Amino acid sequence: MNVLLGVSGGIACYKSCALASELTKRGAEVNVVMTENAAKFVAPLTFAALTRRHVYKGMFEDGADEEIAHIALAKAADIFVVAPATANVIAKLAAGIADDLLTSAALAARCPLVICPAMNTNMYENSATQANIALLKARGFAVCEPNTGRLACGDSGRGRMAEPSQIVAFIDDILSVSRELCGKRFLVTAGGTTENIDGVRFITNCSSGKMGCAIVRELKRRGAEVVLVAGAMSVDPPYGTDKVVRVQSAKEMFDACMSEYESCDCIVKAAAVGDYAPEKVYDNKIKGEKVTLRLKKNPDIAAALGKVKGERKLVIFCAETQELLSSAAKKLADKGADMVVANDVSQPGIGFGSDNNAVTVIRRDGHSAEYPSASKDKIAKEVVDEITSLWSQA
Repeated sequence: MNVLLGVSGGIACYKSCALASELTKRGAEVNVVMTENAAKFVAPLTFAALTRRHVYKGMFEDGADEEIAHIALAKAADIFVVAPATANVIAKLAAGIADDLLTSAALAARCPLVICPAMNTNMYENSATQANIALLKARGFAVCEPNTGRLACGDSGRGRMAEPSQIVAFIDDILSVSRELCGKRFLVTAGGTTENIDGVRFITNCSSGKMGCAIVRELKRRGAEVVLVAGAMSVDPPYGTDKVVRVQSAKEMFDACMSEYESCDCIVKAAAVGDYAPEKVYDNKIKGEKVTLRLKKNPDIAAALGKVKGERKLVIFCAETQELLSSAAKKLADKGADMVVANDVSQPGIGFGSDNNAVTVIRRDGHSAEYPSASKDKIAKEVVDEITSLWSQA
């Protein structure tokens, strides 16, 4: 296992020494990247002695390998852990700033990324820091949450970096995920579609894309290659997504899916696609007390894919407000899908835009399972487990 350990400038640097030592004892190759401020708390020589490896600090340091350091380190890493992750480094990572070796390597990395926040309670609870952490989570970063206790400044509260043993267990949990989907390519749709009415108005829905993006993150964790066809979303595409195709209308999503599906082993249609679009789109804003809007039916993406999928697996989502199971079973049969994931969006806390979901999975072979309300990331794990089982049923 190759661990890239990023150490930023906080008093918790001393814990990073214990972390590097423990990982090395467990047989990991630990490459340490330090910021200039981190080197003021702990000498690079300390990490070099603990890991028996060169410690990287500057972008252009003498004696370093001829390879471009931030690219080579990122490519070699099985996991990138930033511990401690100060408020400053978290903000840089969220903004995509690459002004030193640590942040440049993070931007180049395609392995799992972990941050271990460590800072004063007020800094940690500041809305800016919380927004940055939420953004990183949405992009696929894992967060080893800080502990509550006495801080170096004398205050008590949340912000103590997790103990080295906790971080090691956290790393184990991430890397223990089966890479069973290596070699498989997925097409995932997420978000809502938008149909223009005139120069300022449009028809859309409340889909946030959170569930579809959670599916993408879980697929990537298991080694899959993922193409994301993204409509309107309130979150960014997950970090490390292999290809992102941005679309607006149902027709654009249809065209993108038909263009991409042939290279994929499985299609997961999690997007909320509008059923109708205006027959005519007006260039300027429509004026008048009464307006008659004539609609035309949009192409049925799921049904079209069901007809041409061949040996590929097709998984569709079914969002309903009533008669959930009967509607889901009908869609499973009508669309030629292998599995349907049904959710009742009328229920509080699990509708469009929520961070939680509750679903019922029905497979074509008659298997069904209910998953109660949980975070969308947890539901994504359950759904991907079900998807993986489709190949064992073949």
